[in-house]
Amino acid sequence: QVQLVESGGGLVQAGGSLRLSCAASGRTVSSFNMGWFRQAPGKEREFVASINRSGSNTYYVDSVKGRFTISRDNAKNTLYLQMNSLNPEDTAVYYCAADPIYARLRIGTVYYWGQGTQVTVSS
Repeated sequence: QVQLVESGGGLVQAGGSLRLSCAASGRTVSSFNMGWFRQAPGKEREFVASINRSGSNTYYVDSVKGRFTISRDNAKNTLYLQMNSLNPEDTAVYYCAADPIYARLRIGTVYYWGQGTQVTVSS
Protein backbone atom coordinates (compact mmCIF):
# COMPACT_ATOMS: atom_id res chain seq x y z
CA GLN A 1 0.00 0.00 0.00
CA VAL A 2 1.20 3.52 -0.83
CA GLN A 3 -0.17 6.77 0.51
CA LEU A 4 0.41 9.90 -1.56
CA VAL A 5 0.02 13.40 -0.13
CA GLU A 6 0.31 16.46 -2.36
CA SER A 7 1.24 19.94 -1.22
CA GLY A 8 2.30 23.26 -2.72
CA GLY A 9 -0.86 24.31 -4.50
CA GLY A 10 -2.31 27.77 -4.18
CA LEU A 11 -3.31 30.97 -5.93
CA VAL A 12 -0.82 32.60 -8.28
CA GLN A 13 -0.98 35.29 -10.93
CA ALA A 14 -0.51 34.50 -14.59
CA GLY A 15 3.18 34.21 -15.40
CA GLY A 16 4.02 33.05 -11.90
CA SER A 17 5.42 29.79 -10.60
CA LEU A 18 4.50 27.05 -8.15
CA ARG A 19 6.23 23.89 -7.02
CA LEU A 20 4.08 20.91 -6.15
CA SER A 21 5.36 18.11 -3.96
CA CYS A 22 4.02 14.61 -3.42
CA ALA A 23 5.20 12.77 -0.34
CA ALA A 24 4.85 9.01 -0.45
CA SER A 25 4.63 6.64 2.48
CA GLY A 26 4.24 2.90 2.69
CA ARG A 27 6.08 1.00 0.02
CA THR A 28 9.15 2.70 -1.37
CA VAL A 29 8.28 5.05 -4.19
CA SER A 30 11.26 3.83 -6.24
CA SER A 31 9.14 0.77 -7.08
CA PHE A 32 6.74 2.95 -9.08
CA ASN A 33 6.66 5.18 -12.07
CA MET A 34 5.22 8.46 -10.80
CA GLY A 35 3.30 11.29 -12.33
CA TRP A 36 0.88 14.16 -12.17
CA PHE A 37 -2.64 14.49 -13.53
CA ARG A 38 -5.00 17.44 -13.32
CA GLN A 39 -8.72 18.00 -13.46
CA ALA A 40 -10.32 21.34 -14.22
CA PRO A 41 -13.97 22.05 -13.35
CA GLY A 42 -16.31 20.34 -15.78
CA LYS A 43 -13.47 18.52 -17.52
CA GLU A 44 -12.03 15.04 -17.44
CA ARG A 45 -8.87 14.25 -15.53
CA GLU A 46 -5.88 14.56 -17.85
CA PHE A 47 -2.26 13.47 -17.86
CA VAL A 48 0.27 16.24 -17.18
CA ALA A 49 3.69 14.65 -16.66
CA SER A 50 5.35 11.47 -15.50
CA ILE A 51 8.77 10.09 -14.68
CA ASN A 52 10.11 6.56 -14.64
CA ARG A 53 11.44 4.75 -11.57
CA SER A 54 15.02 5.91 -11.88
CA GLY A 55 14.21 9.42 -13.03
CA SER A 56 16.00 8.93 -16.33
CA ASN A 57 12.93 9.43 -18.53
CA THR A 58 10.22 12.06 -18.37
CA TYR A 59 7.00 12.62 -20.30
CA TYR A 60 4.83 15.70 -20.69
CA VAL A 61 1.56 16.69 -22.27
CA ASP A 62 2.24 19.13 -25.09
CA SER A 63 0.54 22.05 -23.35
CA VAL A 64 3.09 22.11 -20.50
CA LYS A 65 6.31 21.26 -22.35
CA GLY A 66 8.94 23.89 -21.70
CA ARG A 67 7.04 25.26 -18.71
CA PHE A 68 6.72 22.35 -16.27
CA THR A 69 9.47 20.08 -14.97
CA ILE A 70 8.86 16.81 -13.17
CA SER A 71 11.49 15.33 -10.88
CA ARG A 72 11.80 12.84 -8.07
CA ASP A 73 13.98 12.19 -5.04
CA ASN A 74 13.74 8.50 -4.26
CA ALA A 75 15.80 8.90 -1.10
CA LYS A 76 13.12 11.26 0.21
CA ASN A 77 10.21 9.32 -1.33
CA THR A 78 9.06 12.55 -2.93
CA LEU A 79 7.86 13.62 -6.35
CA TYR A 80 7.94 17.22 -7.57
CA LEU A 81 6.37 19.33 -10.29
CA GLN A 82 7.94 22.72 -10.94
CA MET A 83 5.43 24.86 -12.81
CA ASN A 84 6.60 28.07 -14.47
CA SER A 85 4.89 30.60 -16.74
CA LEU A 86 1.52 29.56 -15.39
CA ASN A 87 -1.60 30.67 -17.21
CA PRO A 88 -5.31 30.51 -16.29
CA GLU A 89 -5.73 27.34 -18.38
CA ASP A 90 -3.50 25.56 -15.84
CA THR A 91 -6.13 26.06 -13.12
CA ALA A 92 -7.14 22.64 -11.84
CA VAL A 93 -6.84 20.17 -9.02
CA TYR A 94 -3.49 18.42 -9.45
CA TYR A 95 -3.19 14.76 -8.47
CA CYS A 96 -0.11 12.71 -7.76
CA ALA A 97 -0.18 9.16 -9.10
CA ALA A 98 1.85 5.97 -8.93
CA ASP A 99 1.92 3.22 -11.56
CA PRO A 100 4.02 0.06 -11.40
CA ILE A 101 3.66 -0.68 -15.11
CA TYR A 102 3.81 2.30 -17.46
CA ALA A 103 6.36 5.09 -17.30
CA ARG A 104 4.05 7.29 -19.37
CA LEU A 105 1.19 7.03 -16.91
CA ARG A 106 -2.32 6.17 -18.02
CA ILE A 107 -5.41 6.86 -15.93
CA GLY A 108 -6.68 3.31 -16.31
CA THR A 109 -3.56 1.67 -14.86
CA VAL A 110 -2.70 4.04 -12.02
CA TYR A 111 -2.52 2.08 -8.79
CA TYR A 112 -2.45 4.89 -6.27
CA TRP A 113 -3.79 8.43 -6.26
CA GLY A 114 -3.24 11.34 -3.92
CA GLN A 115 -6.12 13.48 -2.68
CA GLY A 116 -5.23 16.41 -4.92
CA THR A 117 -4.08 20.00 -4.44
CA GLN A 118 -5.78 23.03 -5.94
CA VAL A 119 -3.86 25.30 -8.29
CA THR A 120 -5.58 28.53 -9.29
CA VAL A 121 -4.03 30.94 -11.77
CA SER A 122 -5.55 34.40 -11.98
CA SER A 123 -5.37 36.53 -15.13
